[in-house]
Amino acid sequence: MTAAGVGLAASTREECLYCPTPAETPHERFEWEVRIASAHGEALGACGSSAFQATAMDELRKAMRGMPRDVSMRGGIALMVYDFGAGDDGWSKREIFRAYVDPAGSVRFERVVK
Repeated sequence: MTAAGVGLAASTREECLYCPTPAETPHERFEWEVRIASAHGEALGACGSSAFQATAMDELRKAMRGMPRDVSMRGGIALMVYDFGAGDDGWSKREIFRAYVDPAGSVRFERVVK
């Protein structure tokens, strides 16, 4: 019988004996994406992922500035954290920043508070 089966592992982090080393598996990722408004809702524009928050913000800023000024869009950055047992694939995800282009053409970030 496993520890989880008898309720002993319910509040502790479990470690995987056969998981790759930390150098092989990132435990934190920052996904960024641009959403473009269209007649049918929103379409996914440029997107990417980075191990560093500042790099994700720079890439999102660059992608949004590269879009035509008359396009209605919004951006977002989500923090993905790997934690054994967090979900089907072990990654939990939550949005941490929203971005928009102001009238002057600068990309502004707003922290998402939960």
